[in-house]
Amino acid sequence: MLALLIAFVALIALQRVLELRLSRRHERALKARGAYERGAVHYPAIVGLHAAWLASVLVEGWLRGAELSPWWPLWGTLFLVGQALRYRAILSLGERWTTRVMILPGAPLVERGPYKYVRHPNYLAVALELLSAPLVFGAWVTAFLFTLLNAGALAVRIRTEERALREATEC
Repeated sequence: MLALLIAFVALIALQRVLELRLSRRHERALKARGAYERGAVHYPAIVGLHAAWLASVLVEGWLRGAELSPWWPLWGTLFLVGQALRYRAILSLGERWTTRVMILPGAPLVERGPYKYVRHPNYLAVALELLSAPLVFGAWVTAFLFTLLNAGALAVRIRTEERALREATEC
C-alpha cells in the first residue's frame, strides 16, 4: 500500500506542477493584454501551504501504515468531485485562469460553467481536495489541519480578489 500512497501523492504533485506551468503561460498572455497582479504578497504562503499539505499527506499516510481508509470510496469520490469541479472552473475561465490573482481591466466577469452557480468554484474544489485526499489514507490530522489553514488562506485570498475585481470594474 505504500506504493499506492506514493503514487497518489506523486500524481497530485505532478498535476500541480502542470497547473503551475499552465498558469504561467496564462499570466504571460494576460500581462501582454494589460493585466496586473494583486495579492502577490500572500501567494508564496499559498504555494507553501499546498506543498506542505502534499508532504503531510505522504508522511501521515506512511506513519499510519499506508492503508486505505475503510471509508476510502467516499473520500475518493469527494476527491474526484473536487477534481472535476476544479477542471471545469479552469476550462470556464480559459486563458484567464491562473494561480495568481490577475486582473484584466475591462474584462467582464466569467459567468459560465460553475461560475453561474458559485462565485469561487475553484476554491471550493481545492477545499474539497485538501479535505478528502488525506482521508483516503486515513490521514485525518492532515485533513483537519490543512482544511483550517486553507480556510484562513482563502479568507485572505478571496477578500483580495473581490477587492481587485471591484476596483477593476469601477474604473
